[in-house]
Amino acid sequence: MPSLSEMLRKALSKFTSASTVDRRVVEELIRDLQRALIMADVNVELVQKLSENVRRRALKEGAPPGISRKDHVIKVVYDELVKLLGEKPAELKITKRPYVIMMVGIQGTGKTTSVAKLANYLKLNGYMVGVICADTYRPGAYDQLKQLLDGKDIPIFYLDGVDAVEIARRGVKELSDKADVILIDTAGRHRSQEDLMKEMEDLQKKIKPDEVMLIIDATIGQMAGVHAKAFHEVAPIGSIILTKMDTSARGGGALSAVAETGARIKFLGTGEKLEDIELFNPSRYVGRLLGMGDIEGLIERVKLAEIQVGEEKAKAFLRGEFTLEDFVNQLREMRKTGPLSKLLSKIPIPGLPEMSPETLAETEKQIDKWAAIIQSMTPEERMDPKILHSSRIKRIARGAGVSERDVKSLLKQYKLTKKLMKAAKRSPQKILRKLYGRMMK
Repeated sequence: MPSLSEMLRKALSKFTSASTVDRRVVEELIRDLQRALIMADVNVELVQKLSENVRRRALKEGAPPGISRKDHVIKVVYDELVKLLGEKPAELKITKRPYVIMMVGIQGTGKTTSVAKLANYLKLNGYMVGVICADTYRPGAYDQLKQLLDGKDIPIFYLDGVDAVEIARRGVKELSDKADVILIDTAGRHRSQEDLMKEMEDLQKKIKPDEVMLIIDATIGQMAGVHAKAFHEVAPIGSIILTKMDTSARGGGALSAVAETGARIKFLGTGEKLEDIELFNPSRYVGRLLGMGDIEGLIERVKLAEIQVGEEKAKAFLRGEFTLEDFVNQLREMRKTGPLSKLLSKIPIPGLPEMSPETLAETEKQIDKWAAIIQSMTPEERMDPKILHSSRIKRIARGAGVSERDVKSLLKQYKLTKKLMKAAKRSPQKILRKLYGRMMK
């Protein structure tokens, strides 16, 4: 059976090869998306909801100026898939020292391997880590941890002949002075969900870990949601690791089912090696699913084009018909889409030099100065900067708390931008491509 990624890529490839984008092509794309998601074991109701959202937005929303309808529809699909899998990226928050994480899971989920992966991940991120083997039911659990973490300089605590609670209690005491983070590997001996939750409750009450992390096998698809929901109700402070995401054709079902419960998906296990673990980032994961190396650039490009500006004003801007105030307001609107320095580094504003990080930081400050300058002008001066002779420039600079050079810099950038726009007035798409083309790089 093909993977979810393969099916989604095929659906988008088919869509982008269409000669035009009409209702028939959009409906065909939606059917292909539905087929891919259902085969990946995503809940039918969730698939239907995603389909309705894609249909509504693709057919009714207009594409931003300079953005093709195809790119807009791809962005819509991307947005809705991210919503399906949980929009917020996971964060690694170690709020105290030592920070104790208790790892729980059903037998056969790869729990002990996940403990070793997480320990190594934390170590690579600069934390001192200690591991407690509190699995007293599975022969070889301690030996497996030793083998997995051999040479990693991560201490492992274990006692023979005592129960799991006592091992965990003494282990935390022993490692508290040596570790920033302590991981407790518990037994995954119960297949019964009720028994698993009871064990987790007992350990949680007596050890009082800072976080309880549940390991779930992604190959169980929608059933992952059942386990996550039950876990989340018992320990809402908890988080989830989904293992075997690299081999499971049902990974989409597991991800969406867990996300639907409200439980936090924190990590994905993506392979057999110790390094094969990553913080879960829905947008990055969807980008990989779609198989588009430039998906991030496309998303940024569309976001930039979606800057809120009226249609008539946008057309006037492209014709070079804009005031000083319009020019500065447009730059300020860009800021709402993200750090302005990041945007300016990708947009060839006329007259600006090649931008080093220092130049970008300075440009960021310059925009603030320009906004203050506009506020110090009279309405007449904003509409017609040609009247700005030396005495007016001095007055404006004094009122804005900037230098006369800053005022002249704004006037220079304004004139150069108008000149570029007017030069391209016969081909507005050409200037849009020039302004936004680098977003794909």
